[in-house]
Amino acid sequence: QVQLVESGGGLVQPGGSLILSCTASGRNFDIYTMAWFRQAPGNQRELVAAITENFRTNYTDSVMGRFTISRDNAKKTLYLYMKILKPEDTAVYYCHGNYGRYRYWGQGTQVTVSS
Repeated sequence: QVQLVESGGGLVQPGGSLILSCTASGRNFDIYTMAWFRQAPGNQRELVAAITENFRTNYTDSVMGRFTISRDNAKKTLYLYMKILKPEDTAVYYCHGNYGRYRYWGQGTQVTVSS
């Protein structure tokens, strides 16, 4: 089994930056497609960014150019570098991994963008 644990959430001012991390405890991290999702109160959970085992990336339009997803397979860690943060980025951010029938979720970390 794989367990995912997020860290790095917190309060940041509009225009600020934040780095989220997600560390996997299981094996074969390097073959999983990894992603960040987020969910704000009253909203559906949405895909923010994803990165494949081949380091291909994709982003939702609202964060493109501001967020960068990356992975360090040696450390079994997924990152989300966020800059020029906006109040509408406020949400619980979830780490996700999948390979075939195997899908895993972290417990989430709160990001609040406010003055």
